[in-house]
Amino acid sequence: MTDTTGRADEAAPGEAQPAAEAAPADPMAALAKEAAETKDRLLRTLAEMENLRRRTEREVADARIYGITAFARDILAVADNMDRALKALDAEIREKAEAGVKALLDGVELTERELLKVMEKHGIVRIEPLGQKFDPNLHQAMFEVPDPSVPAGTVVKVVQTGYTIGGRVLRPALVAIAKGGPKAAPSEAPANDNTDTV
Repeated sequence: MTDTTGRADEAAPGEAQPAAEAAPADPMAALAKEAAETKDRLLRTLAEMENLRRRTEREVADARIYGITAFARDILAVADNMDRALKALDAEIREKAEAGVKALLDGVELTERELLKVMEKHGIVRIEPLGQKFDPNLHQAMFEVPDPSVPAGTVVKVVQTGYTIGGRVLRPALVAIAKGGPKAAPSEAPANDNTDTV
């Protein structure tokens, strides 16, 4: 019953007490449970912080390696134009050229070598696919060339040089591949002749 002040009357001696008041919890067990929960939260937080540290280190390393990707793509056009300029003149024309023109050509070759060296210093590496088996991860096939002297699927001409940056493809090499030749030998797998498996 409740009196006029809003307080509940105490239970009569024969009435049952509420469960929470009937058996007080063991304080040591409650503290041990709380300590275990706190330790679990602490370990989870430490693991999350370690994962965050590793992820941040990886992102910083990626930013350092791949941060110049947009600039690298733009500079490839300069490298391509220098390469085209040098290939436009064959050896015969170079031999007949006067001394001033030869000096100019030598300067362009030197500039191209220096450009490639600087690009390589920053992780931009030229893909050299000529004579290799076609790899769709590094090459883009433009057309096929009938050539029975080389295995089918071999790169026989490079239309545009490809480049990688930090091991990733910056621009695939545009290539022509051979068709009609003998099949390329499959890569050898380790033989398991007469071996028992456990």
